[in-house]
Amino acid sequence: MNRTKFLWIALVGLLVLAACGTAERQPDTGSLQPIRLPMGFIPNVQYAPFYVAAERGYFAEAGFEVEFDYSFETDGVALVGAGELPFALVSGEQVLLARAQEVPIVYVAAWFQDYPVAVVAKQESGIASAQDLAGRRIGLPGLFGANYIGLRAMLDAAGLAEADVTLDSIGFNQVEALAADQDEAVVGYVNNEPVQLEALGYAVNVIPVADYVQLAANGLITNEDALANDPEMVRAFVAAFLRGLEDTIADPEAAYEICKEFVEGLAEADEPVQKQVLALSIELWETDAPGLSSPAAWENMQSVLLGMDLLSQPLDLDAAYTNEFIPGN
Repeated sequence: MNRTKFLWIALVGLLVLAACGTAERQPDTGSLQPIRLPMGFIPNVQYAPFYVAAERGYFAEAGFEVEFDYSFETDGVALVGAGELPFALVSGEQVLLARAQEVPIVYVAAWFQDYPVAVVAKQESGIASAQDLAGRRIGLPGLFGANYIGLRAMLDAAGLAEADVTLDSIGFNQVEALAADQDEAVVGYVNNEPVQLEALGYAVNVIPVADYVQLAANGLITNEDALANDPEMVRAFVAAFLRGLEDTIADPEAAYEICKEFVEGLAEADEPVQKQVLALSIELWETDAPGLSSPAAWENMQSVLLGMDLLSQPLDLDAAYTNEFIPGN
């Protein structure tokens, strides 16, 4: 059994048990449709566009009352695929892995334009490029998820194989592992672990995956039933999200203040560090066409997954994502 297939066996089991219909949109009676939105991570300033859309009433204007759900990414995939929830936030590789198991999710809006994963090493290690990873010990949460996919894509682009490095599954303890020299490099998000390490006084080199290969990154998914039976619901939700995204990029200071209403303890947190996280996140989101997916990014992602034997055959990428709901398309 391949390294991630066991996750999708459980996911497909949930699909069989769950009702297959998409959540119905409420009649237009002036009331708002409750939406639970799986985020895939803990409350964080990285979710500023969604907090802004909620606080400024963009979701409400579109007819939704949004509850943010900080459960695991795979939970959101399963629930949206089963029609239990209409939307979730996931990374691009999860879409293809799910569709390979006949989970009918579809990616409808790109949030991150650049794949956010990076390798981080202390400057004293001499690791400054992907090629420098040969023979090194690299810590990452495990052999799953965006960190692993991103690392494998980077190694491949640098002409290296997994066998050329030593991988250390450390959970989400990258900062501690690198600080203690447990590993020579770690894999994390470019807008997270490097910021934390620098705040602790470590000089680090950051090697983004996006410097080596363009991959489909984090975005908004729905399911095939919603697209077929309630496309206007999808269009309205995507539009509200994009308003929040554009506001956040235009005025990060205001967005940061709004985040304090949603992220417990943010008002007491290290403000320069948290604002740096938001600033680096915005760099990953900025584009002339917010929400638009790149066909090349999806083709590259599929190639990586095929090369890792996580996909047994190519998928119909036109069914995996759509730009139909992005303004101008």
